[in-house]
Amino acid sequence: MKIIFTKSFVKDYRKLPQIIQGKFDKQLKLFIDNLHYPSLKIKKIQGTGGKILEGRVSRDYRFTFQIENEFYILRRIGTHDILKTP
Repeated sequence: MKIIFTKSFVKDYRKLPQIIQGKFDKQLKLFIDNLHYPSLKIKKIQGTGGKILEGRVSRDYRFTFQIENEFYILRRIGTHDILKTP
């Protein structure tokens, strides 16, 4: 799978505290190797028809993505508030 970072994702990522950026970078490696790795806690976001999923960065931070053909499209990253506009 190939990773695509949306402009929204990049903008969100740059605003994160450095410690959270580091945690995401570690989670991204796990995500690429095994989408079902337990600490990612991947699940579908309700109300999106199952097209948008969320993954865990830490207790308070999440990232959203969708799968299109051979691409993982990373959409947003931040606190739980991003789940309102995934």
